[in-house]
Amino acid sequence: MTQKIRTLVVDDESLARRGLVVRLQAFDQIELLAECQSARQALAMIGEEQPDLVFLDIQMPSMNGFELLREVKASGFKMPLVVFVTAYDQYAIKAFEVRAIDYLLKPVDHERLEQSIKRIEKNLEQREQEQQQQRILNLLADATGEDCEDILKRLASGDDVNVARYPEHIAIKESGEITRVAINSIEWVDAAGDYMCIHASNETHILRRTMKELEEELNPQRFQRIHRSAIVNMEHVEKLCSRQNGEYHIVLRNGKELKVSRSYKDRIKKLILNP
Repeated sequence: MTQKIRTLVVDDESLARRGLVVRLQAFDQIELLAECQSARQALAMIGEEQPDLVFLDIQMPSMNGFELLREVKASGFKMPLVVFVTAYDQYAIKAFEVRAIDYLLKPVDHERLEQSIKRIEKNLEQREQEQQQQRILNLLADATGEDCEDILKRLASGDDVNVARYPEHIAIKESGEITRVAINSIEWVDAAGDYMCIHASNETHILRRTMKELEEELNPQRFQRIHRSAIVNMEHVEKLCSRQNGEYHIVLRNGKELKVSRSYKDRIKKLILNP
């Protein structure tokens, strides 16, 4: 690994804590952030430093190691990799139930610690690869307008992923003039007979095209049909409201309310809950 493994050592026994720290100094890939003598202190450090790894004693006063992990999760902090270090082996099964990466018995010998760190490095490398893959998928999703899951399915089946290019502006001819309207400024579009009304930046432009033609030029990751004759820019949606009569309306940031037809309701609800 090119980056050091940012590490905390948590143990209420000073001798055990210092002994582990001394052994860890033999591994160049380990960067010791702090020694914590209590779970409360460790909780604060995890929230502040977001370490990659924690060597954690199980039996500690006030809050034990398992309780600390529950507090980390409840606080919404990034969960580090955990290696439990304890003088008792009866906690081994429970340690792996909470997905600890390893379980070391005190006193920890060098060979066993080396095995544990190799396992940690492998796990972190795999995690980094998965995060890189997700970043690439997100970029492809933005460029193609497809969901990440759909892209993975197409790649798995050997199909090509075509990168669509969506225009940044749309040209609208009105009263002998041609206005370039930024796509991102469009808040919503609604049909009016053979025309469409493009609502953007507190202005309304009239465009003589079909809804289907315009929809093909808009990135579906951002623009969604909410009605047979209406499209909205999801970046401008503030909330989705349900009425007593069962109808749904979206409210834009400018206060405009637009009705959502039943056929599009579930799709819009999903996008709002999982942007």
